[in-house]
Amino acid sequence: MSSSSAADKVRASHILIKHKGSRRKASWKDPEGQVISNTTRDAAVSRLKALREDIVSGKAKFDEVASRYSDCSSAKRGGDLGSFGRGQMQKPFEDASYSLKVGEISDIVDTDSGVHIIKRTG
Repeated sequence: MSSSSAADKVRASHILIKHKGSRRKASWKDPEGQVISNTTRDAAVSRLKALREDIVSGKAKFDEVASRYSDCSSAKRGGDLGSFGRGQMQKPFEDASYSLKVGEISDIVDTDSGVHIIKRTG
């Protein structure tokens, strides 16, 4: 069995908030990167914590928040990244995704892309 068999894959959605330390300072909602370039990591984390709290408390749905606020193009799909195996995502993102149970939402996960919260969906 290869390491990318269906049994070894997870499916996840995420919400990404980019900041001035992110490797790409542009997104679908900030094509020039003006907001991202002026956002500190701490501000991005604060924003993401508030969004996570709204989701966990039931005030908001994960996919709706992702569609509105995520800096990733997966926002068009409610944050859905589809299925992926080991070695396909940045290591911190992969580790967090695999450690979650289906339906669980991660704490803040830092990658070169920015800060994320991840919901394992499969």
